[in-house]
Amino acid sequence: MKSIVYTRTGGPEVLELVESDIVEPSAGEVRVRVVVSGVNPTDWKSRVGGGASRELEHPQTPNQDGAGVVDAVGPGVSRFVVGQRVWLRDAAYQRPTGTATEFVVLPATLVNPLPDGVSFDVGASLGIPALTAHRALTARETGPAKLAPGSLAGQHVLVAGGAGAVGHAAIQLAVWAGATVITTVSSEQKADLAWRAGAHYVIDYRSENTVERVAAIAPHGVETIVEVNPRANIGMDVEMIANGGTVAIYVSGTPDEVVIPGRASMTKNVRYQFILTYTTSEVQKASAVAAVTAAAADGAMGVGDAFGLPIIRYRLAETGAAHRAVEDGAVGKVLIDVGSFDLGNQARDAAAADLAPDGDAW
Repeated sequence: MKSIVYTRTGGPEVLELVESDIVEPSAGEVRVRVVVSGVNPTDWKSRVGGGASRELEHPQTPNQDGAGVVDAVGPGVSRFVVGQRVWLRDAAYQRPTGTATEFVVLPATLVNPLPDGVSFDVGASLGIPALTAHRALTARETGPAKLAPGSLAGQHVLVAGGAGAVGHAAIQLAVWAGATVITTVSSEQKADLAWRAGAHYVIDYRSENTVERVAAIAPHGVETIVEVNPRANIGMDVEMIANGGTVAIYVSGTPDEVVIPGRASMTKNVRYQFILTYTTSEVQKASAVAAVTAAAADGAMGVGDAFGLPIIRYRLAETGAAHRAVEDGAVGKVLIDVGSFDLGNQARDAAAADLAPDGDAW
C-alpha cells in the first residue's frame, strides 16, 4: 500500500510517499481503506515539532481525520462489518497511524459509523474541527453536556472567526442545536462563507463595532463565545458575555500569555474554558462523537462552497503541498483523495448524498 511518512520533524519536504505492507488488525482494532484524509493545523504543527528538526524513533504517518470503508475487523469487534462506511478521529495522536495512507489500522473506539447519505468529504472534515466545536459549545456550566436539536434554544452564541474550520463547525452545530448564532469575520468573502454556514448575524470586525453590534442583537449578552484569538479579543469578550457566560478558547499563540480582565470577569462570573480536543474526558469525547454524528445525519454538517467551507483537493502524493496550504492559512477545508479508487467512490458517494455540483461532489 502507499503511505505518506516522515522520519524527522521539519517542513513539508520531510514527507515521503512510500510503499509499505498492509497490517492485519489485532483484537479490538479495525482496518479501514481510507477514501479521504482531512488536514488540520494540528497536523503540520505535529510534523514541525517543538524546536529544531529531530529524528523520530519510528516513521510517522500524518493526519488525524479521515473517512473510508471498513476493510477488516479484529477479534472482539462487533460494532463494524466489512464494507461499512466510517469516519475517523485522532488517528495519529500518540500513535504512528495517521490517515495519509491507503489502509489504516486503528482501535475501534476511534472509528465511527458514517451515516447513510453523508459524504466521505463530510466524514473527513469532522474530527478535530467538529469535536473541538462541540466541546466549546457545551463548556457552559448550565448548558447541555451533549448537543441535540433544541438544546441551545433561547441562547446566543458568538463565534469568532466564523470562516475557519472550527468556527464553521461551531456555527453549524449551534444552529442545529437551536441557538441564535453571531459570528465575526475579516472580509466580505469570509462573510459570505459565514452566511452560507448558517450564521444568523455576521459582523465584519474591521469595518463595524463588534461590541455595539452584539449589544444590539443580544442586550443581555451572549451565553457562549467560541474564541479563536483571545489575545486580541478577550477585553471585548468580557464586555459581550452574559452574566455566568463562558468564553471557550481552543488556540494558543506566540507569545502564549493571555491577559484576562480580572474585576470585570468576576463581576459577570465569567468562566474561561481552554480546550484541547485530544485530552477532553472520555465522557466528553463520547458525547461529542454522538452529537456530531447525529448532526451529520441530519444534514447539518455540510462542506463545500454551498455550505461555506470551500474544499481544496490534493492527491496522496501531494500531501506536502496540502500541509503547506493549511500552514499558509488556506480559506476552506483541505482534503486529500487517497488512492486510485477514490474518484469512483467519491462520485458514487456524492450521488448517494444527492449533493449539488458546487457542494461535496468531485
